Amino acid sequence: MQIHQLRPIHKPKRKKRVGRGGKRGNYCGRGIKGQNARAGAKLKPIIRELIKRYPKLRGYKFRSRERLKIKIVNLATLEKKFKENETVSPTSLVEKRVVGKIGGKIPEVKILGKGKISKKLIIENCLLSKRAREKIKKVGGTIR
Repeated sequence: MQIHQLRPIHKPKRKKRVGRGGKRGNYCGRGIKGQNARAGAKLKPIIRELIKRYPKLRGYKFRSRERLKIKIVNLATLEKKFKENETVSPTSLVEKRVVGKIGGKIPEVKILGKGKISKKLIIENCLLSKRAREKIKKVGGTIR
């Protein structure tokens, strides 16, 4: 006996043909219509990668995450990092490394009223809470 005379004992397994009735119903697990229901080409991997990058939109309340990029700073940290009559702005906060950049851009900053403050500070281009605004004005600081 030689190698070319060898034959397998069992018959080769046939490929299952989907979408022709049978036990799985009309559509046989492929759904109705569309690219995935058709024979032949499927979604190309390149397109799939692009689709997977999109954020999931869930309902009308969906907002992109860009709007939520607000950094929070407390008055206690301003007390430690800044001297008398210095200006507090998003750029100065980034320079003093109180706040980091987000995607290479200077973020919006909101100052909250946690902690005590005893220095007069000039605050520019920052969002403020009510308590923070009151404490800064009480000390004699200015808000622009």
